[in-house]
Amino acid sequence: MPAGAPPPLVALTAGEPAGIGPDLCVLAAAAPARGRIVILGDPDVIAERARARGLPWKVAEYAGREKAPAVSVLPMRVASPVTAGKLDPANGRHVVALLDRAVAGCRSGEFDAMVTAPVQKSTINDAGVAFTGHTEYLAERTGTPRVVMMLVGGGMRVALATTHLALSEVPRAITPAMLEETLRILEHDLRTRFGFARPRILVAGLNPHAGESGYLGREEIDVIRPVVERLAAAGLAVSGPYPADTLYTPRMLEGADATLAMFHDQGLPVLKHASFGQGVNVTLGLPFVRTSVDHGTALDRAGAGEVDAGSLTEALDLAFELAGRR
Repeated sequence: MPAGAPPPLVALTAGEPAGIGPDLCVLAAAAPARGRIVILGDPDVIAERARARGLPWKVAEYAGREKAPAVSVLPMRVASPVTAGKLDPANGRHVVALLDRAVAGCRSGEFDAMVTAPVQKSTINDAGVAFTGHTEYLAERTGTPRVVMMLVGGGMRVALATTHLALSEVPRAITPAMLEETLRILEHDLRTRFGFARPRILVAGLNPHAGESGYLGREEIDVIRPVVERLAAAGLAVSGPYPADTLYTPRMLEGADATLAMFHDQGLPVLKHASFGQGVNVTLGLPFVRTSVDHGTALDRAGAGEVDAGSLTEALDLAFELAGRR
């Protein structure tokens, strides 16, 4: 950031009101941060969650970017009364409205980044809004042809070629054009947002043993390897495909700034084993910075029970870091 400029302003969406999101907002407001936070949510719901936990909640109402203090709240009311832990489809569109306001603020320059607390996909769909996940929704709202989900944690950066697809649909989705575009987005954002001069990317195969020379599948031969070789010839530090069962060993990762897994449950179990509760979900390819927690709504812990805000803290820290570098 330029010298003398105010610290970045990050929009934090409260997510599913019956879930752990409002609890996380309370904890975020009480903890020191590397910049300014504006919480998008219903202040009454958040205040009630604070009371249930015996925590203070004295946060000023948001009055614009220039006047924003360290923490403020932009009031966006729920449609139906909220009971912690009990989903209500009547509030599904409220959750979507939080995202839309954050997107609008990021695109206009009002906010420098957005961080999202977890949402309940089923409730949003029950409210009549087609929703497969934050990543896909943000791509649609910004008109971005392709975005890339990447998880950061445990010393790893694991990006996904495909996200929320049934396993049976994955092979058809991995086309040369899609894979090349995904790798170019990953390389671009690692370079421009994460600061790697020439990011080193290791690409996983799709099949066991990366296809075993075609005996266990031809996707590596017909699609993945040709794309990797073409990009490497163009100057990108990309290599593979590697068998996924050995790709995530320490020796292999020593030479990597990021890996690209072919599907959701190929790469993320490894990263979450190493960093669950501290991991961060980053959406690459958007016209702004977006990070998120690496866990769900934890309905059973909303308003009571143990809460670990580590993933949210990491998501906020990374958002401030990326926004500041930009």
